[in-house]
Amino acid sequence: MPRRHAAAALLLGAGVVWLYAGVLTSLARQWASDDDYSHGFFVIPQALYFAWERRERLRTAPLRPSAWGAVLVAASLAVYLAGIAGAELFLTRVSLVGVLAGAMLFVWGRVHFRALLFTFAFLLLMIPLPAIVFNQVAFPLQLLASRVGESAIAAAGIPVLREGNVLHLAHTNLEVAEACSGIRSLVSLLMLAIVLGYFTDPRPGARAALALASVPIAIVANAARVAGTGMLSHWMGAAAAEGFFHTFSGWLMFVVAFAGLVVAQRLIACVHLGRRTGPRAVSVEA
Repeated sequence: MPRRHAAAALLLGAGVVWLYAGVLTSLARQWASDDDYSHGFFVIPQALYFAWERRERLRTAPLRPSAWGAVLVAASLAVYLAGIAGAELFLTRVSLVGVLAGAMLFVWGRVHFRALLFTFAFLLLMIPLPAIVFNQVAFPLQLLASRVGESAIAAAGIPVLREGNVLHLAHTNLEVAEACSGIRSLVSLLMLAIVLGYFTDPRPGARAALALASVPIAIVANAARVAGTGMLSHWMGAAAAEGFFHTFSGWLMFVVAFAGLVVAQRLIACVHLGRRTGPRAVSVEA
């Protein structure tokens, strides 16, 4: 790499660290304090691995700096300033990924940018959703989990009455709170689906299908957790919905959801294999 490119990369890296130090520390604090986004600690190491895996491709790629990178950096900085002015953390955090991608494009060029495009996109998973978007997603998931839980509990012969996201049982009331909406397992399972698809299937369509499959799998697993908690509360008392049992059921259903994700990956792979090895038309001469 020419010295001027190395010097430019160092200067840009130092500038990014200086400008986004507060953004990075706030991200780390939220990952540590908010269980919905604790997976953020795993995103950056995984993204670095993706970049390292492309090291040979990056080393041999031609250096062709693009002015479009400067445009992307400028646009990302404008988003950063808008986030600062509006006290919107999401904008300042998203702009970080844009600045990194733009700097890559500006210093090294389009070939390097395309090689790391997946890595930059993966970094977006570390950014918590804006509160307005989170609430729009979480509340419908709470209601859905409540409805499915009510149906499953009633099917087991247990009297239950649902009011919104609250299930009234004979001996206790269960509230499907925001933390039990399933969005935590949904986001984490989505990240795992992307990583699993990346390592098991080179086809973009199959990877996208697996990522999409993680959504209903997470929803069904969380609904099953709500239903199971309701049944155990009826049979064992309110303690089944609190403390160790509540935490353990969350971990257990996430393991079940991941197992379902693996099954979905195998099914997608089998569909692809079936297409490749399917029967061929054979012409028979009379």
